[in-house]
Amino acid sequence: MSLADLASQSVGRLPRVGFTGQKRLEAMGIRTLKDLLQHYPRRYIDRSKVVPIARLPYGEEATCIGRVERVEVKKPRPRLSILVVTVRDATGTADCVWFNQEFRAQDFSPGQEVAFSGRIDRFRHRLQIQNPSYDVISSDEEDSGLSNGSKAAAQVARGKAGPSLEVGRIVPVYPASARSRISSGYLRRLVWDALRILPPLEDPLPPEIRAELGLLDRYQAYRAIHFPDTLQQAERARKRLVVDEVLGLQLALRLMRNLAERDRTGIPHPINPPLLERFLAELPFELTADQRRVLEEIAADMASSKPMHRLLQGEVGSGKTVVAAAATCIAVAGGHQAALMAPTEVLAGQHFYGLLPWLEPHGVRMDLLTSSLAGHERRRVLDSVATGQTDLLVGTHALFQEGVVFRDLGLVIVDEQHRFGVHQRLAMRQKARTGKNPDVLIMTATPIPRTAALTFYGDLDVSTIESLPVGRKPIVTKVLQPQEESVAWSSVIEEARKGHQAFVVCPVIEESDKLEAAAAEAEFERLKNSVLSELRLGLLHGRMAPSERQDVMERFRRGEIDVLISTTIVEVGVDIPNATVIVVLSAERFGLAQLHQLRGRVGRGSAPGHCFLVASSAEAAGIERLKALEKTQSGIELAEIDLRLRGEGAVFGVRQTGRSDLKLTRLIEDALLIKRCREWAKQLLEEDPLLRAHPALRQELEVSYGEELEIASAS
Repeated sequence: MSLADLASQSVGRLPRVGFTGQKRLEAMGIRTLKDLLQHYPRRYIDRSKVVPIARLPYGEEATCIGRVERVEVKKPRPRLSILVVTVRDATGTADCVWFNQEFRAQDFSPGQEVAFSGRIDRFRHRLQIQNPSYDVISSDEEDSGLSNGSKAAAQVARGKAGPSLEVGRIVPVYPASARSRISSGYLRRLVWDALRILPPLEDPLPPEIRAELGLLDRYQAYRAIHFPDTLQQAERARKRLVVDEVLGLQLALRLMRNLAERDRTGIPHPINPPLLERFLAELPFELTADQRRVLEEIAADMASSKPMHRLLQGEVGSGKTVVAAAATCIAVAGGHQAALMAPTEVLAGQHFYGLLPWLEPHGVRMDLLTSSLAGHERRRVLDSVATGQTDLLVGTHALFQEGVVFRDLGLVIVDEQHRFGVHQRLAMRQKARTGKNPDVLIMTATPIPRTAALTFYGDLDVSTIESLPVGRKPIVTKVLQPQEESVAWSSVIEEARKGHQAFVVCPVIEESDKLEAAAAEAEFERLKNSVLSELRLGLLHGRMAPSERQDVMERFRRGEIDVLISTTIVEVGVDIPNATVIVVLSAERFGLAQLHQLRGRVGRGSAPGHCFLVASSAEAAGIERLKALEKTQSGIELAEIDLRLRGEGAVFGVRQTGRSDLKLTRLIEDALLIKRCREWAKQLLEEDPLLRAHPALRQELEVSYGEELEIASAS
């Protein structure tokens, strides 16, 4: 049986699922047997080492498992609550205690079997575990109704029929869903059933790769990741499945490139054309050494008959845009057109109006195309692009819509690639003339750790601008407790009196009890009627009409607004040289890399910049994480910290393929394995560019990346 077979078989074929269970599993994204087997445990409980309650070692860390007897919330005095969960096993009882965490009471109910881990203490002659970690193993009422209410099925789901999956073994604990009423215990039983009925699985990994690292085969890996005999065996299984994840991603990225370039050639552009020389000579500043080096790399790529695929990474404000403008000059000088894609209309407009004074004096004809452009003006722009009168078209995703036809597209520039999927990048290639591949330059100011860049951009050459333009000053960053918020507003008022401007960034648009974050509209009203009442305030968020957003940004750019209160729509690319202060509210809800992006909105002119990160609570862990921004101006260093603290999702808000394919891979710990997978992928595709000699591997890629590969084939 292959992975494609697993992907085609519904989880509903398992005997313990039933109609209701299938619907609830689908709500968690588990639709097929492949989804189920790749819903990996988030941790394990080694029940062979669980200590009976009566023998819990005082003053040491330990794990016990028992049934919940009582859940009680005590309030001995104002502003203090104590949650006490009493748990019993065959040897005795213990109290698990949390202070001012009353919300955890909803996680427990009498009759549940729960594992608790923490430091063992005594209070009034009773065993006590303060602030323990815990996992609900099973409950007397869990999963009711999952198999149309069948009592027998519910018993089996709890491990009361068939082999025990909770006693005398290492127990997998799965990501579960209270909303979908799916427990870890139910998932454990379903995975056991799936592995029991599976025939031998086809292993697409070439034997020489398995032999080099002593990897388990596919079926062994699935069994050992879910039900290991030892934790070491679970780690061996994880290593094998990491190879599947990373090698698959690397092969997919490179195969997409091979498919897109099949039967196509690149466009050799002229080297150092007069247009480029005039552009560089008339800039009001000198390029930095990094900018010159990167431009040379890009020019060499564009002069080649092979299409360019380059990622340009640079710190906030490092000058990537001027390099993109120079690349545009090279394309236009060769008689070709260029397109610049940005993820938002605000950023697209920013690029257009920023590039206009640089390029238009040299005869480069520019147009702006966004989804809000309509009527006669839209038809004019489309006609101008189709006839070749437009040299550079700047816009959003509107650029790759069907009605947009280029006369001769030679260069595609994509800003903030992680905001786009592979679909959009490949779709832009289809705009080029038949038989030709445009050069592709991808820019990002989002700091990407080296290992992450190698993983997610495996098909690209990477250039980095590390230095900042001459005269750019470091941004003074200050983390504030909630009660210190007035410090930020005093700075905003002071800078406004000097004629400067400020940003205030809120994490969400509307009120949300769950996130406890201030809405941009509420902040606007609060500040307008209180501490910033003497200043001119503006409001910007994604739910405003595009024309209204553009109007607000233009007024802010002209200095008619002192303080712009906004959502993260201003995170990238917004260039207001007169802005010197940014205040980020509920700052602990952002990743460090995202906060680094936000603070890059200020200090872009001659005056120094100030960034205030206001926390919404005094929670120590969040505050300490934010203080990393006070200590360093390096985006790459911050991204590495974020990667360690918050995982891969903190680095990429949207994956390159729009999926989260790396479920087990740890970018830092698995760096050497990732490097080896890249080498294997390169070798395999150099020997066999379309994987015709490896049909099993090709089939797996089609299962996981079929839509992207299909687009690449058609481009």
